[in-house]
Amino acid sequence: MLLDTAALYFRAFRALPDTVRAPNGIPVNAVRGLLDIIARLASEFRPSEIVACWDDDWRPQWRVDLIPTYKTHRVAGVQPAGGGPLLEEVPDLLIPQVPVIREVLGALGVPVVGSPHHEADDVIGTLVSHSRIPVDVVTGDRDLFQLVDDTRDVRMIYTGRSMARLEVLTDAALTARYGVAPMQYADFAALREDPSDGLPGVPGVGEKTAATLLSSYGTLDGIVAAAADRGPGWHRPCAPGSPPRATI
Repeated sequence: MLLDTAALYFRAFRALPDTVRAPNGIPVNAVRGLLDIIARLASEFRPSEIVACWDDDWRPQWRVDLIPTYKTHRVAGVQPAGGGPLLEEVPDLLIPQVPVIREVLGALGVPVVGSPHHEADDVIGTLVSHSRIPVDVVTGDRDLFQLVDDTRDVRMIYTGRSMARLEVLTDAALTARYGVAPMQYADFAALREDPSDGLPGVPGVGEKTAATLLSSYGTLDGIVAAAADRGPGWHRPCAPGSPPRATI
């Protein structure tokens, strides 16, 4: 079981009041909430191992160089002393709890795994790709849907609707939900944009149009090739009486 740790402790922080405090008075609502989440997951899914995947760099510069709008809406207004990467906007009462979370996970024997200049998503993707046993990924981040793979027993335990309404996503569940296979999800997200991470999409293309295009042409490269073959101004044919679709 791979935990998207920051996503879970942010959720825990928001779910529990800051009146949950340690004997020395510091708030520990995120710590307590994360431990409750892990206990529930361990009890319900019985994983053989649990790994806390960590954001060693929440906004890697190499991603910003590719797409300057990446996570700009989550950047704190204060520049770190001495320069360096911009900081993520984190609630003041959560900041002192993060090192405590790492300490408690260590005391429980849960390994914390990160990688310089990479996010927890990158760690999760790497561990999934190398795993020889079934994997459950616990996250509220839809980007990771692309990892779902029935042939390798990789499932997504999606927390997006709340811990009380966990969704276990397999190939069939993901296809039923979005109309695309997991291997198409990255292209699907690129077409319809991802406002949660500040990633632009194709203007005028929403989820339905993106799913239809991928159903017809398989991949983003296939869509681009089809557009090039048909010449400028090509767009997906519209049903009679429907409004014009976006030009690709």
